Amino acid sequence: IDEIEALSSIYGEDWCVVDEDEKIYCIKINDCLDQPKWTLCLQVILPPGYPTAEPPIYQLNAPWLRGQDYMELANSLEEIYVQNLGESILYLWVEKIREVLIEKAQSSDPEPDIKKTSEEVEDDGDDFLLDYQPIREDPIKMLNYITSESQEGKKYALLISVFLKVKRVLEKLYENKKIASATHNIYAYRIYCEDKQTFLQDCEDDGETAAGGRLLRLMQILNVHNVLVVVSRWYGGILLGPDRFKHINNCARNVLVE
Repeated sequence: IDEIEALSSIYGEDWCVVDEDEKIYCIKINDCLDQPKWTLCLQVILPPGYPTAEPPIYQLNAPWLRGQDYMELANSLEEIYVQNLGESILYLWVEKIREVLIEKAQSSDPEPDIKKTSEEVEDDGDDFLLDYQPIREDPIKMLNYITSESQEGKKYALLISVFLKVKRVLEKLYENKKIASATHNIYAYRIYCEDKQTFLQDCEDDGETAAGGRLLRLMQILNVHNVLVVVSRWYGGILLGPDRFKHINNCARNVLVE
C-alpha cells in the first residue's frame, strides 16, 4: 500500500489504477522531452505474494516495441527483479524503462512510425489475433520466476494474465464499429498451461444462449490451444432456429483451419 501511494504521488496523471481489487495498475512512461517521441505503457498485476515471494506480472505496451528491443527490455526488468528479491521494484522498473527511452531519444534511432504500425494492424485482418498480444511474454514462462511454495499465487497470476489477454483483444476488436454493433459477439478460448498440463478455458454467449459452450466444444474436438475465437452475428430479421449454431461453428471452424 505504501509503495502504491508513493508511486501515485510521484507519477501523478501518468499513474492509472485499472482495478484496485485485483491490484492492476498502468504507468505511462516517456523520454522526458517537451514533446516526447518515445512512449511506453507498463501494466502490472501485483500477485498476493508481492514483493516478498512473487514478482509483478507485467506487460509492455508500445506499437514500436517488438523483436530484439522487446527482449532486451524484458530481460532488464527481470534482472532488476532477481537483483532485488523480496523488495519493492516498481519504481526501479519505471525508471529503467525511462532510461531506455531517453537513450533512444538521444540516439540516431528513427522516431517510431506510429501511423504505419496502426495501418498495418488495421489492414492485416487475417493476422490480427496473432500479432496483437498486449502481454507479449509467455505468462507461464514469467511465472517460473515465482517461488514454488506459492502455488495459489501462481494460479491467481496466470488466471489474471489470461483474462487480461482476452479482455484487451476484445477491446481492440470492439474499436471496429461494425463488430461493436453486432447483435452477438460469441467467443471462446483455450490456453494450455504446460506446468499443470491442463487448459484454462472459458466462453461467452453474449445473449446467444448456448452458442459459447458449443463453440468451446468445437475447439475441444479440434484440440486447438492458445487461441481465442470470436464469432460476430448480426440479426437480419429472419429467425434461423437451431441452424444458427451450425453457421456459428462452421464460421469458427473455417477460421481455425485457415
